[in-house]
Amino acid sequence: MAKPKRRYVCSACGSVATRWQGQCADCGEWNTLTEDAPQTVFSTRHDLSSGGRPIAFEPLDAPGMLPQRRTTGLAEFDRALGGGLVPGSAILMGGDPGIGKSTLLLQASARIAQGGGRVVYISGEEAAGQVRLRAERLGLASAPISLASATSVRDILTTLGSMDAPALLVIDSIQTMHSDQIEGAPGTVSQVRGCAFELIRYAKENGVALVLVGHVTKDGSIAGPRVLEHMVDVVMAFEGERSHQYRILRSLKNRFGPVDEIGVFAMAGQGLEEVSNPSMLFLSGREDPVPGSAVFPAMEGTRPVLVEIQALIVRLQSGATPRRAVVGWDSGRLAMLLAVLEARCGLNFSTAEVYLNVAGGYRLSDPAADLAVAAALVSGLADRPLPAASTWFGEVSLAGEVRPVAHGGIRLREAAKLGFESAYAPGDSGPEVSGIRRYDIAMLPRLVDRIMGGT
Repeated sequence: MAKPKRRYVCSACGSVATRWQGQCADCGEWNTLTEDAPQTVFSTRHDLSSGGRPIAFEPLDAPGMLPQRRTTGLAEFDRALGGGLVPGSAILMGGDPGIGKSTLLLQASARIAQGGGRVVYISGEEAAGQVRLRAERLGLASAPISLASATSVRDILTTLGSMDAPALLVIDSIQTMHSDQIEGAPGTVSQVRGCAFELIRYAKENGVALVLVGHVTKDGSIAGPRVLEHMVDVVMAFEGERSHQYRILRSLKNRFGPVDEIGVFAMAGQGLEEVSNPSMLFLSGREDPVPGSAVFPAMEGTRPVLVEIQALIVRLQSGATPRRAVVGWDSGRLAMLLAVLEARCGLNFSTAEVYLNVAGGYRLSDPAADLAVAAALVSGLADRPLPAASTWFGEVSLAGEVRPVAHGGIRLREAAKLGFESAYAPGDSGPEVSGIRRYDIAMLPRLVDRIMGGT
């Protein structure tokens, strides 16, 4: 780039000189020439202070029509969304391959289309015949969905611009889309960002609910640029183990609702079925109490879910290195809890292998599970079953204190509804709930005394 030329302007008469000098050649004044730096080429080309079109402002306090949510016909899907689809919103859904993302969206699209809403389903990974074959297997072949197989965003937007805006637009998946104005293969950072921007702009301008399916990496995060998650309004993760029948739709970001709600589905022969009472799914097969088994009332948003925590303690010969294996819980938190049990309660786990499992493939992140895990560990170590029809919840501190947790009343009511008769929890766990007896536990040694003494 050429170096900009300097110029000097006289402050008295305004004449311009190409070099500095003590006296102005035009007016004869002394020391009036000052350097005036001209605009650089960059600032000239990137000056955005003029040349645009004015935008219209709307006062926040003015009355007006708010967007009306559209239900998908799947109550669990609507729960995870916060009540349904918001017109003009952009939703990014990620999940492992084969977990059922396309199946869920096809079922939701069919419900909306059968209810009178216009749905456009564009697949970049499958041919239209393959999608139709899956719809026939799910019993949705008669749904009036506009189906296409395309990967060019220009072709998609041109086609959508020549027709009435649909109520729902599904792009499966965003990593297969490409724009002819951006260099790079489909799936690259620039392509994903550019294609998503154009699709989101169309959705915002036309009031279309847009759903983008996203690939995930081997560690479970959504592939592509992280800015993609900032661009959309809702980020959802479809989780579950393919060896188990259940699936959990979890909201990770939601500008129109809570981010801790979940929807639970079960994979069946006719697609995904809604699970209105997931506690029964995770507690199936519990007939007789066994050592090392504790029931924990977890909270997922506003929904309580009762899950079973299983612990197995295996004594080793002297000198062998014990192993700790955890499935469905944080291994670091297990190590901390074992240390508290040894330091505050006098229990010895150093010569035993510890195996901890959350039944059904469920994953816990609630710190209120500390007491249930501790109860399962002590029960497994003592080889004594916990009291029948009992639940356990509370957070354990490093001092051995059992601290209260949120939503104690909701947890107790869910346990009572499912036939549980007793609950072991910290004292400040909300009001009493009819049908279930609560035993207050303030310190972890008290828990050990109850389990060892059988009370």
